[in-house]
Amino acid sequence: MNDTVPFLDIAAAVAEQRPELDALWAKFLDSGMFIMGPELAAFETSFANFTGTAHAIGVGNGLDALAFALEAAGIGPGDEVIVPAHTFIATWQAVRMIGAVPVAAEPAPGQYNSGAPEFDAAITPRTRALVPVHLYGDPVAMEPVMALAAKHEIVVVEDAAQAHGARRNGQPMGSFGLAASFSFYPAKNLGALGDGGAVVTSDAGLAERVSLLRNYGSVRKYEHDAHGRNSRLDPLQAAVLSLRLTRLEAWNAARRAIAAQYFTELAGMNGLTLPPQDPANEPAWHLFVIRTAARDKLAAHLAEQGIGSLVHYPRPVYRFAPFASAAPASGSPADQLCTQILSLPIGPHQSAAQTSRVVAAIKSYFGQ
Repeated sequence: MNDTVPFLDIAAAVAEQRPELDALWAKFLDSGMFIMGPELAAFETSFANFTGTAHAIGVGNGLDALAFALEAAGIGPGDEVIVPAHTFIATWQAVRMIGAVPVAAEPAPGQYNSGAPEFDAAITPRTRALVPVHLYGDPVAMEPVMALAAKHEIVVVEDAAQAHGARRNGQPMGSFGLAASFSFYPAKNLGALGDGGAVVTSDAGLAERVSLLRNYGSVRKYEHDAHGRNSRLDPLQAAVLSLRLTRLEAWNAARRAIAAQYFTELAGMNGLTLPPQDPANEPAWHLFVIRTAARDKLAAHLAEQGIGSLVHYPRPVYRFAPFASAAPASGSPADQLCTQILSLPIGPHQSAAQTSRVVAAIKSYFGQ
């Protein structure tokens, strides 16, 4: 019997929908519509409704989605954009892609996300935008972020790449700022069978601008009104995403159940800190991230017992060579956090028994 607990089981999600995916593939091949078209338009409508916004524009990946959203919001060369130090590098790369300057905000004390006080500390006269990242699927407290942005008359673009279906006070993440970017990388809560992304917004002008930017600066063939590029969400991926969107609420509910089991069974563990919780938040639980000073040894112990784990993310972005000029002195809050975090297995097809196996292995390591 194979009693391993994989960190992630994408194959299970594919197997669950295999008959529908096979039928979808046959329909796609018969359609002859391999770029843009009705499948993409249908998904964009459904995803806009899901995120509580007026418009969704499918693009090639989450990196392009964030870059397009910022560019369409008027951010450009020389403008400063405040981004979390603790995030995936794509958040910073999107800023650099449009010639703007990323400025680091440290994670809030005891948190993984950067919030309004951390953004406020990084604002300068050159700041034009804030990019709150709902890291691991846990919402940033957006009300004070929006108030801060209004005070300084700067733009907010949410990075919701890991927050499909997350809500704060009942409001979907992605609907607070002027725009938001999503990734549909296969491992995401709403994942395609390849790369994909989307910009969501309730600003019609921004939506039109993103539609231009993703398609060579054109909305009509051989008419080019802007300097764009080729970054369109394939209709096949859009059709897959439409199918998977019908399962997303159930999959997120399964993730919440696993998270609740971890909180119950790991409560009070000496040497281990569970993820922060805010009663206003309904996380998507893309990842379940614990903290411990014994991170590397615990990860090795889990691996010995056939249990997967990963580190998201091992270094603050400013510790990578392309962004070293933004790095503070050593010993920053993000540096410290990155030595302690460990992502435990979580996914909609993980059983309660598998979760209990992870818990038992952690308890055995700490002798509890």
